[in-house]
Amino acid sequence: MELLQLRYFYAVAINQHISNTAKQLHIAQPSLTQTIHRLENELGVKLFKSSGRNIVLTEYGSYLMNKIKPVIETINEIPVELAEMAHLNKNIINVNVMAASTIIIDALIKYQEENNDVKFQINQSTKSDMADITVFTQPFYQKQNEYTYVFSEEIYLAVPEKSVYLGMESVALEMMRDKSFISLAGSKPLRQICDRFCMHSGFSPKIIFESDSPTAVRNMIGANLGIGFWPQFSWGNINENTVALIPISSPVCRRDIIMTRGNDESKSNYNEVCRFFNYLIQYFESLKENKA
Repeated sequence: MELLQLRYFYAVAINQHISNTAKQLHIAQPSLTQTIHRLENELGVKLFKSSGRNIVLTEYGSYLMNKIKPVIETINEIPVELAEMAHLNKNIINVNVMAASTIIIDALIKYQEENNDVKFQINQSTKSDMADITVFTQPFYQKQNEYTYVFSEEIYLAVPEKSVYLGMESVALEMMRDKSFISLAGSKPLRQICDRFCMHSGFSPKIIFESDSPTAVRNMIGANLGIGFWPQFSWGNINENTVALIPISSPVCRRDIIMTRGNDESKSNYNEVCRFFNYLIQYFESLKENKA
């Protein structure tokens, strides 16, 4: 049995009229009649019998109709359900944020204020293949493509307001070898980058406190419990009278924030993904202009 045969049989069973059904299906009447006969021959039973000018189902036809009715109705619902799914999905953007989460969330909120029909799914995974847009930094390097934007930022030394280093134009990181550091948790990419800066300067940082929260890091430094690192853009401004930022003269302390987007034009949300990706680029560029 072929699906087309069953669909034609079901339509005839509903109408109980070959000619009217043929017109409804936009096919020739002989073609419809032949399809029904082939189905009857394949099953070895008569599905219809004459009743005046019309036809009616035999007991075998009634049995077959009852069996295939839920199947045919389900198949008929599929185009509508797929259309609804596509409509919903075209406004959902999956963003994988492994770096610069403060900037990305701020940009996302502002974008959603201007486009309230857009929804976001946010995750943080080094193995996410479902993301429409991925934001990451080394060491979580991912394959880049032509749909990639790279944003560079300096890494400053964050010191208490009353630090002896306050007022210096810059400081060499090797001078901090004996200092106590307040830092992000060791699993964070920025922490791993800053640890490498210290190793390059000939020492391993003495971590006396670590946290998943940049705010907690800032507050601990402001409490004069140690020093730390602060990225130029991605954690926002210090905006505190208790902490100061000093440029690091050596080694060069900088990181790249990398954004990539997918290029599957067949996805229903492709246009919205492109719009938000371009918005993110403009948002990052505006940060640099405001710092200039």
